Parts: sequence; structure tokens; C-alpha cells
Amino acid sequence: MSELLIDFITSLDGYASGEGWPGFWGLEGPEYLAWLGEQPEATYLMGANTYRLMSGFAAGEVPSGQDEFRPEEEASVDELTQASKVVFSSSLKEPLTWANSTLVRDDAVEAVRAMKSSGSGLLSTIGSLSLCRSLLRAGLVDRFRVVMFPVITGATGEERIYDGYPDVALEMIDHRTFDGRIQLVEYKPRVLEHPPLGGPA
Repeated sequence: MSELLIDFITSLDGYASGEGWPGFWGLEGPEYLAWLGEQPEATYLMGANTYRLMSGFAAGEVPSGQDEFRPEEEASVDELTQASKVVFSSSLKEPLTWANSTLVRDDAVEAVRAMKSSGSGLLSTIGSLSLCRSLLRAGLVDRFRVVMFPVITGATGEERIYDGYPDVALEMIDHRTFDGRIQLVEYKPRVLEHPPLGGPA
């Protein structure tokens, strides 16, 4: 059976990106980049918006506010190009132009449920906030990992991650600090029907 990981990088105030900021908010360091390079092979799950954005980067479109990719960003996009990707969308049309991408038009929750039960290895989301929210609500997520960068983007932050989420109890299974400033926390999530009464969930 496959394991499903929701994987976010965020500002401290829970934004997935910020207008005018470079990738990783320009704050990645050697420890963090080395850790990224050590991650196990995964099949990446995404929605149409993330596909359009990331496939554009792979085709050479530079993020808004930048003149060119930094080497760290280019390496990250290249690794994603080589990886297996599943894209859930009713609006995209085949064939998908980004290498190693498969389009799925079926309901994402049911498709991922089937992928988990019939497959092996790691499934990991990338971006795709609404997809992640749906998979979490459905109880399909085994691990919920957040890498927080030391910046607050109150004025320029985009894509608030946790809006629309249910209440979720989180059991910590890992934590780590990279380069003395970037904080990783990883949890086993459990969706709550109501807040716990009288004690820990």
C-alpha cells in the first residue's frame, strides 16, 4: 500500500508564496538543499493550477519579479521534470506537455484512494492547496509535513494554506532545523469531527 504525504513549504504566517519573493523566499541553505536531494523517489500529485505554473517553469518561464532562475530553483524544477507526476483536472487537455505527467479526470479523492490501495511507494503532493485539503478531509493523508521559512509575508503573501481546513489533531513524528533558521515539522494527522472536550485529542 502506498503512503500519502502532504508536503508544504510556507512562510511563518502560513502562505505558500509571496509576490516579488524568489523561490524558497531566497532563504534556502546548504543543509536544506542537501536534505531535499536525499528525499526518496515519489509520485507527485497536483491540480491544474500547480501543473500550469510548474510546467511553465520547466519550459523556461521565469517567476514574476525575477530575471532568471537561480541554480537552486533550476535544479528543483529539473528534478520534478524527471519525476512521475499525476495531474487531476477536468480542464487540461491531453497530451500533457510536461514530461512524465499523467492526466486523471476522475474524482481526485477516489483516484488517490485507489492509487494508495493498489500501489506501493510514496505519493506526495506539491502545491495544490485545494487538492491537499480534499485529501486530508477524506482521511487519506498518512503524513503532513511543513517546512517553515523565517519570514512573515503579511503584506505580500499569496495562497493562504489553511483556509477552509477542518480541525485536525497532529501527532508529531519528526522535527528538524536546517541551516540554523528553517524549521521542519512532520505530523500524523487526524481529522476531528469536533474540538476535543476536557483534554488532549
